[in-house]
Amino acid sequence: MKKQFLEAGEIVNTHGVGGEVRIQPWTNTPEFLLDFRTLYIDGRPVRVLRARVHKSCVIARFDGVDSFDGANALRGKLVCINRADAHLPEGQYFFQDLIGLKVLDWETGREIGTLEDILERPAGNIYVIRGQREILVPAVPEFIRETDVENGLIRVRLIEGM
Repeated sequence: MKKQFLEAGEIVNTHGVGGEVRIQPWTNTPEFLLDFRTLYIDGRPVRVLRARVHKSCVIARFDGVDSFDGANALRGKLVCINRADAHLPEGQYFFQDLIGLKVLDWETGREIGTLEDILERPAGNIYVIRGQREILVPAVPEFIRETDVENGLIRVRLIEGM
């Protein structure tokens, strides 16, 4: 079952004295968080009054937080998004929806293992599949032939040496 609320970052510091916070996003890009008018902290909705990207972080001002002390009290808190508010492009998935899926060989249909981790690298993501042995598969269409989150399956095309 997919979780309704997804961890999307952490409040790592304050920004200035007016109540803004600095969020270290756990998303592909910090801009992704700018699309949300409501974030969730400690399971409670918090309205975003304004947000902008600064370097690799998001600077945000929340409704009801208008001082340094108020912002400082949020330091170290996790920021979550509601899955229903997220709009991913076709063919993109949340990592936590992929971790744990069964991985099958595209050609033979045999089970290779389970997707245990996704390594984020500059050239692209790499799927870490663990079965009888660990296999690293680039997350590109040439190798990832089908992703079926609803049925819990990923079909991959392996080449010699994988």
